[in-house]
Amino acid sequence: MESQAMSDSKIAIVTGGSRGIGRDTVVRLAGRGVRTIFTYNSNRAAADKVLALAADAGAPAIALQLDTGNVAAFDGFIAHLKNALASLGADRFDYLVNNAGTSSSAGLMAITEAEMDALYHVHFKGVLFLTQKLLPLMNDGGRIVNISSGLARFAAPNRVGYGPIKAAVEALTRYMAVELGPRRISANVVAPGPIATDFSGGIVRDNPEVNKAIAAHTALGRAGTPEDVGPVIAVLLSDAFGWVNGQRIEVAGGIHI
Repeated sequence: MESQAMSDSKIAIVTGGSRGIGRDTVVRLAGRGVRTIFTYNSNRAAADKVLALAADAGAPAIALQLDTGNVAAFDGFIAHLKNALASLGADRFDYLVNNAGTSSSAGLMAITEAEMDALYHVHFKGVLFLTQKLLPLMNDGGRIVNISSGLARFAAPNRVGYGPIKAAVEALTRYMAVELGPRRISANVVAPGPIATDFSGGIVRDNPEVNKAIAAHTALGRAGTPEDVGPVIAVLLSDAFGWVNGQRIEVAGGIHI
């Protein structure tokens, strides 16, 4: 059985695990027997719901607060993480999913320096330096999945900050794959298309016109959901994908092809 390929001895860290794609990833991993330590930014009630979902799915999870755009907080987070690992009877982990993110709907003439800096801190600087801090605690042979976006491949109006910063994440992932090869740690990218969540103010989920327009440009005829993406991330961490490294997998139903 595939679930046996991811033993309950495995531990994953998922950033931004209290909502959307991150939440579904935590639940899917739990269904495969993988214990997860996930982060949330501010909504503890949402995090508690994910804890219950993970337990129901088959494996325990632990929620830790972290603003992934605040590099100065990472040392304190690592101390809490070590305690969380100890509570699971471990001192190291196996999988890292850099999922936490924020949105931006600014165009070329509207984006501000502060908005661009915020995107950089969360999506690039935070991913780079949190991974750096976590690598001493990762088992050799581990797996990293960074989350990008379809907007790194195709352009759309009012995404002049978000799309390019996600393209930078994709380049960073390839460099991770090269440098971590000697430790047999793989690094790959999952790039979702438009997903019906509360992201970007819920515009894909809650605006019928936007949802219809996305469906019209997608080969499979609809916008995506977190349940389309979480399983891909979970499977990419499985032994079946152990020889996949430095790759970008777009999970977008065939948008703009």
